[in-house]
Amino acid sequence: MSAFLSRYKFSINLPEMVLILITMLWGGTFLVVHHAMNVSGPFFFVGLRFATAALLLALVSWKVLRGLRWQEVKAGAWIGLAIAGGYGLQTWGMQNISSSKSAFITAMYVPLVPLLQWLFLRKMPGTMAWTGVILAFSGLLLLAGPEGDTLAFSAGEIATLLSTLAIAAEIILISACAGKVDVRRVTIVQLAVASLCAFVFMLPNGESVPAFSPYLLYSAIGLGVASALIQVTMNWAQRSVSPTRATVIYAGEPVWAGIVGRIAGERLPGIALLGGALIVLGVLISELKLKRKKKAKIKPSPEQVTQNR
Repeated sequence: MSAFLSRYKFSINLPEMVLILITMLWGGTFLVVHHAMNVSGPFFFVGLRFATAALLLALVSWKVLRGLRWQEVKAGAWIGLAIAGGYGLQTWGMQNISSSKSAFITAMYVPLVPLLQWLFLRKMPGTMAWTGVILAFSGLLLLAGPEGDTLAFSAGEIATLLSTLAIAAEIILISACAGKVDVRRVTIVQLAVASLCAFVFMLPNGESVPAFSPYLLYSAIGLGVASALIQVTMNWAQRSVSPTRATVIYAGEPVWAGIVGRIAGERLPGIALLGGALIVLGVLISELKLKRKKKAKIKPSPEQVTQNR
């Protein structure tokens, strides 16, 4: 065992540890959003959620907004559009499917990020990163096993599946902009743009402003705080964490969603627990780095030197 471990280098730095904690928080939001669909339309709730997040972050960071640059506006606008599409479609799908199923389908972006990264950023993921992604994706398939007995997708499942493309694009865009923009300024812009886009999407969806509800108010404020924290952390951490590694860490999201669901009364079958274990294993494997052995320089013998003269 020690001989095996000596071949690898294992390390988890602070940004990666923070992303793991954020993923735990992220997974817990699914159940809250699912219940919120009983009192609100999907796009109004997403708009209210991100408007709250943008306002809260702007209140504590208003001084830094004075230095807002056009590059940050453009970056925040593109990321905000991806956020609106991802969260909007995901929330729309929760009208028809459970929070745990939504968490599984949403995590389908796991294999998409390395592919998009390869296509658009020309960055080939390493061997261990690919292994981690494959293990995580296999775990996600097992998590869907109890309900995956048909290939016919409902409208909610299709909408959630489409949201994974936007979420994958969000991760790629954040990584592409990381280190080039101020974290707080670009986060405020992307949250504000996501909110505005979500409110606009209410029109084609035929939504109206819902009646006041205490749950709607409390969940919007709570998720607004969570969204602000999540987006700031993602922008900060992905300065040093690669898109592939960040994606595999985010793959733990359905595991935490399942834990929250269990606390709320849901029970996961054995095969789903096995899937969760594979996801965690995928996260660990993605953190391993192969040690490359340095080739020793062979000094020529005196006879070889003589022959080469």
